[in-house]
Amino acid sequence: MIKRVHHIGIAVKDLKESAALFESLLGVKAHLEEAPCQKVSEAIFKVGEGMEIDLMEPTGPDSTVAKFLESRGEGLHHIALEVDDINEELKAMEKKGFRLIDEEGRDGVAGQIGFLHPKSVNGVLIELLQPREGGNNP
Repeated sequence: MIKRVHHIGIAVKDLKESAALFESLLGVKAHLEEAPCQKVSEAIFKVGEGMEIDLMEPTGPDSTVAKFLESRGEGLHHIALEVDDINEELKAMEKKGFRLIDEEGRDGVAGQIGFLHPKSVNGVLIELLQPREGGNNP
């Protein structure tokens, strides 16, 4: 079951510059974090009640975010939806006809993640996220 929108991921070329822009826009400071498992550096903004906006800069040319930037430029990368059980939810989505990128949950910055292919969701990359116990971030 989808519980809520956990975060919106935005691909950026220059994390420092973009974080300053979003700090001005949102009126909150970013929490900076390295995510070697996804080959990105992130600026995470807590907004509203439990919602995040995550800016992502690739740390190498083989990052999926680097490939995204190369083909599409900066902008919306994905929408993350919080779930209770990542593996159960991925199976349920596949039964509903959604194409999976990940058949099982894998480690992500905030917990176990799995992606639905954008071709099956009107061009939008959807991340399913089961947060770590005790909070949204490690």
